[in-house]
Amino acid sequence: MRVSLRRALIGKPIATARAAHERLDKWMALPIFASDAVSSSAYATEAILLALMAASVGVRALPASLPIAGGIGLLLIIVALSYRQTVLAYPTGGGAYIVGKENLGVGAATVAGAALMIDYVLTVSVSVAAGIQAITSAFEPLRSYTVPMGIAAIALLALANLRGVRESGFLFAVPSYSFMVGVFLTLVWGAVRLQRGLGPAAPDWATTPGAAVGSLSLFLIMRAYASGCAALTGIEAISNGVQAFRPPEGRNAATTMLWMAGILLVLFLGITVMANRFYIVPDVTAEGHGVGETVLSQVAATVWGGKRTFPYLFVQFSTMAILVLAANTSFAGFPRLTAILARDRFLPRQLANVGDRLVYNNGILILMLLSWSLIVLFRGSVHGLLPLYAVGVFLSFTVSQAGMVARWFRLRTPGWRRSAAMNAVGAVTTFVVLWVLMVGKFMPADANRLFSLPVALPYVGNSIRAGAWLVALLIPMIVWIFHRIHAHYRAVAAQLTLIGYQPSPRPVVTVIVLVPSVNRGIVPALQYAKALGQDTRALHIELDPENTPRLREEWEPWSQGIPLIILESPYRSLVDPLFRYLDEVQTEREHVVTVVLPEFVPVKLWHKALHNQSSLLLKLALLFRKDMIVTNVRYHLRE
Repeated sequence: MRVSLRRALIGKPIATARAAHERLDKWMALPIFASDAVSSSAYATEAILLALMAASVGVRALPASLPIAGGIGLLLIIVALSYRQTVLAYPTGGGAYIVGKENLGVGAATVAGAALMIDYVLTVSVSVAAGIQAITSAFEPLRSYTVPMGIAAIALLALANLRGVRESGFLFAVPSYSFMVGVFLTLVWGAVRLQRGLGPAAPDWATTPGAAVGSLSLFLIMRAYASGCAALTGIEAISNGVQAFRPPEGRNAATTMLWMAGILLVLFLGITVMANRFYIVPDVTAEGHGVGETVLSQVAATVWGGKRTFPYLFVQFSTMAILVLAANTSFAGFPRLTAILARDRFLPRQLANVGDRLVYNNGILILMLLSWSLIVLFRGSVHGLLPLYAVGVFLSFTVSQAGMVARWFRLRTPGWRRSAAMNAVGAVTTFVVLWVLMVGKFMPADANRLFSLPVALPYVGNSIRAGAWLVALLIPMIVWIFHRIHAHYRAVAAQLTLIGYQPSPRPVVTVIVLVPSVNRGIVPALQYAKALGQDTRALHIELDPENTPRLREEWEPWSQGIPLIILESPYRSLVDPLFRYLDEVQTEREHVVTVVLPEFVPVKLWHKALHNQSSLLLKLALLFRKDMIVTNVRYHLRE
């Protein structure tokens, strides 16, 4: 029953020889690995505008979003070209962890790995929460079911990925391509309307934008730039998932990387331009948080002439779908990253195991559980999760780009100076963005407080309430766990090596059979014990003295010459008398002690609840006892 249910959910096993056929072509890989990055165009412009509107000039700061978006677009091009070089240089997978380990050392690599793991979990939580928020905004009665809907969405994503990458690719292709087509057509039709002079009249606040833009502080502009850099989250997923592509893996992944960057650049800049030309700003509260209609929704409604039109509804539903499915990028990247870390012995080895459907089942399930915990902890709130977001990905960007610079200087291949310069620009730029992100999350917007620690300390409490401190604490904690796991595996390997090992002579075996009563299930255990060694003893722990005479009487015909030893247990404990006797036996001589536990197995699972579990308890008690072998001899019942 359990096997058939599992097969119904995740499908039949796929042979290892079919692995190459289960890989993805570029058109199918694009929606899987690019959905996170492309979907960020739905909220990146809004993130910039919300940061700018925190200034005293408010909505008059709208024109400043254009140069900021242009700067982010330039950063996107730099990062995409840099990661393209990484993909070509590492055709077996070249995420920040691998690049950092090879070129900067294990320390930088584990920091990047920890940062990426956190960001993958947050990507799932934020994307699903945003998608559910889109649904509950349209259907308000569903708001009380935000958390269950989020949990269900994550479970469905996990199930789709457990079925295999090809099946998940078919599932996610339609929403992803629908979003791209819907937003692109919106931008084209918006440009046509503007060309025909059908745009709205400029409001009063837009007539003198120059003074407003000039009054913005440098720190506020940098903060808006850092907020808009959410558009770049997910761009590294292709470099982590190169092995999912069909051969030639590196070239196909590099081409898909350029496609993704081009699509994201067009959509992000197009939405920003349309927001400016149509004078669209996000709905905000007094605190500056978006609570109403999104910028993309306003753009689509303005371009298509209202919210009752089919094109508008198409854009909205495809946006909702891709925001939820953007989490699939993490379901593709997180298991591969943890598998790489596991192969390097920084995570448990089980995470490197490939399941029946040629996917990393354990990594998928762990990502699902971690994402569930965040959805429950933050009650599905996007605003509660966003302060934790993007720090990890820009930290990994910086490590990856710096690692590539070190690689070019080490190898000095033809054209290395140009490549090193490009990666160096990427490293410096992403580091600056990382710095601004951290300062923006821990400090107030006032630039005068930026470098003043005594003045800034009172504001740390705000960051704690916002949750930004979690990332700052989790990354070093995870790195510490990595190194503890690695140290354990190294110690185990050192103790198991055969180098210089001299095995001892064949040991003498003493076998002890535990006899709770004399019955048919005991006989096979006695026969097995006799076959193991010459010194075989039967041991009965006396819990009820009244039954002992009958036990002695029944023992003789079935003893097979094995002496019966009876241990008194005045406090009715099985473990204490057994351990005292084993202590005595182990000091008798140089020998190996084997404890045989007879156990009968009922046919039906619920039957086990009708019997005591003394055999299981004894196995647990003996689990960590040194120089001892514990074995079960099972007798299977017919009914």
